[in-house]
Amino acid sequence: MSIHSTAVIDPNAQIDSSADIGPYAVIGPHTKIGAGCIVGSHAVIERTQMGKNNRIFPGAYVGGAPQDLKFSGEETLLIMGDSNTVRECVTLNRGTHATGKTVIGSNCLFMAYSHVAHDCVIGNHVIFANSVAMAGHIEVGDFTVVGGLAAAHQHTRIGRLCMIGGGAMIPKDVPPFCMVQGDRATLKGLNLLGLRRAGVSPSAVKMIKEGYRVLFMSGMPLEEALSQAESIRCAEVREMISFIRSSKRGVIRPAPRGAQQEEEVAV
Repeated sequence: MSIHSTAVIDPNAQIDSSADIGPYAVIGPHTKIGAGCIVGSHAVIERTQMGKNNRIFPGAYVGGAPQDLKFSGEETLLIMGDSNTVRECVTLNRGTHATGKTVIGSNCLFMAYSHVAHDCVIGNHVIFANSVAMAGHIEVGDFTVVGGLAAAHQHTRIGRLCMIGGGAMIPKDVPPFCMVQGDRATLKGLNLLGLRRAGVSPSAVKMIKEGYRVLFMSGMPLEEALSQAESIRCAEVREMISFIRSSKRGVIRPAPRGAQQEEEVAV
């Protein structure tokens, strides 16, 4: 273990012997740092349970108090998996009494100045570009990419393998496998590149395309479209249907015809 002489370490912090703590870093109470982690200079980590091989760049703040007026100092945590990269000036807040924790998976990249608020659940292999802002109680599925300066309303859900365009404002749930863009964001088609990179078979992609057409481009009322889509024998389509049916805020849909010049979507 390498701990710089200027680092400030709380007595009850647990730091693996293979971790590296840089100059002027602050490791606060109720913190556990796993094997192979690297903490850069001036980073602050507190009330965080961290797995192995995470890299925290200078100036990041991990496990900070929630920006929630209802927070009254209750004992909560930020839980992080393995092999995450947290770049400069990122802020990852811990939970509130609502859930007690903010959860971040493994193999995620949080680019500079991105923010994850209290009680969020972030999946695995998620990428947040610069200055992405996630409000409280948001869920983000595995392998989702969020473009720079995008932001999401509290309590929204973003499904897995989604692509969120830069600057998008997310007021409702984003169904799995979809691309969205704009303020307020609308559906722009399927994340076909993401599906292929994830190894989804061409036959499954074809059925996902059909499911998307039925659900979002057929003009049918949503309940009728959901019922018709259930006849498509595809796990990913069933996942989309389940996601939509469980939505509390409603899901993002394509822009109305005539509201703007709509591009052809790649479905």
